Formats: sequence, C-alpha cells, structure tokens
Amino acid sequence: MGTPETSREPCPDRILDDVGGAFGMGAVGGSAFHFLKGIYNSPKGERVIGGSQAVRMNAPRKEDPWNSIIAGAATGGFLQMRQGLAASTRSAIFGGVLLGLIEGAGIMLNKVLSAPQNLPMTMEEPVPGMTPGPVSGYPMGQLPGMTPPAPPAPEPSSGSSSWFGGLFGGGKKQEPAANSGSKTEILESFDTPTPMPSFEYK
Repeated sequence: MGTPETSREPCPDRILDDVGGAFGMGAVGGSAFHFLKGIYNSPKGERVIGGSQAVRMNAPRKEDPWNSIIAGAATGGFLQMRQGLAASTRSAIFGGVLLGLIEGAGIMLNKVLSAPQNLPMTMEEPVPGMTPGPVSGYPMGQLPGMTPPAPPAPEPSSGSSSWFGGLFGGGKKQEPAANSGSKTEILESFDTPTPMPSFEYK
C-alpha cells in the first residue's frame, strides 16, 4: 500500500490546478494541431496565414462526438494499463463503444426535439358544412385530388353571332345573378390604394 502524497496541496486547490493544466494542454495541443493542418492545406506563399486562420476557426470548437468517444476509449485503456495489453485494449474498446452509444443517443434526441413542431394539419376529406380554405397551388375551394368544376356553357346570343357584332354592343348583356352564399365578391374598399405614411422629418 502506497503512502499518500504529502507534497501536493489539499483537494480543492489540486482540482483547480488539474483543470487548468488539462485546459492548457488542450488549448496548446489543439492550436498546434490545427496550425499544422492549416499549413498543410494552404497554398504556397500563404501557409502561415492559412495556419493562423485554421487555428482561429477550429481551436475554439470543443464539442463534437469524436472528442467524447476518443476520450472514453483512452480513459478505459489507461485505467486498465496495469493489467496488461489485452485487458487495456478490451477496456478501451468497451469505453469507446459505450461513449459512442451515448453520443449517438444524444444526437438522435437532438434531431427529434429540433424537428418543427407546429406543422399544419392536412385533412383527407373536407368536413361537411365547412368550406375548405385555399391550398397553395390550387384554386380557391379546390383540394388536391379533386377534379376542377366544369366551366359554365355560354348562353346563345340573340344578336349577331360574329365577333364584330359582339364588339360594338350587338350581343346580349348578361344580368348579374342574385347573390348566392357560395360566390365571393371583391369589396370596393380594397380597390382604392391607401396612401403610404411618410416617415420624413419636417
């Protein structure tokens, strides 16, 4: 049984020191990795600028699924290192798979919860006594799958049947039909344009 280490500070200060050391290693290691990757992927003559841009863009990113999976595998492998290479490998694989399942479940849960919630309901059959609203791409009162109503047949005119007679008023004028509930009419108040307010300072 080993003796406790007395040269280090007590637990609360030690935690802060270890967290700071881990952050420093991650910041320096991540910056060095992204700087070298940016230098490698940049064109000749722009390598230092490309490396510094890669560090500025990629070093602040911390959370991705691979980070947790690799950390779980490394932790499992390092904790079983004293038991031998086979036990360390088994534990690393188990830790990586376990963290992979956890990350996969988190990603699936985020996709399910971020799906749009307020989708409009589509009705297959219209409710009796209710006029259907407009559907995009279809005329008013017509739903997808319905056949459009046939246009009314023109009434025979008593005057001249040529276009010349109809052009100069020789044709019969149609009387407006009595107002039925299914016909929509345009309100005259909407025909006149309303003046736009001016926001100029006087």
